[in-house]
Amino acid sequence: MSAPAWIAVGLLGGLASVVRYLLGGIVTAAGRSSFPLGTFLVNISGALALGLLIGLRVHGTALVLAGTATLGAFTTFSTWMLESDRLGRYERLRPATLNLVASLVAGVAAVALGRLVG
Repeated sequence: MSAPAWIAVGLLGGLASVVRYLLGGIVTAAGRSSFPLGTFLVNISGALALGLLIGLRVHGTALVLAGTATLGAFTTFSTWMLESDRLGRYERLRPATLNLVASLVAGVAAVALGRLVG
């Protein structure tokens, strides 16, 4: 990969992580639930977008920039796990289980839908 592409990876990744933080915070602040809806929606929308890239057969540097740099920074496995762990520690087992199962099922379905549409 070229030097400009590496610079773009850093810029896109940084921008996408800030967008994720802001969107997740807005959704979480608007809701009054123990379920981490902000992270859930960010991750599912990222999975859908990744499925679209796959369906559109994006490859090479474009896939690295859009898929890895942008969507990799936009979505967040670590926050999903941290929120699930916290729910479990505070004995909110239903929301914790729902977060784990719904995120997996919806994420796989979103990738499949995106791939089909693409």
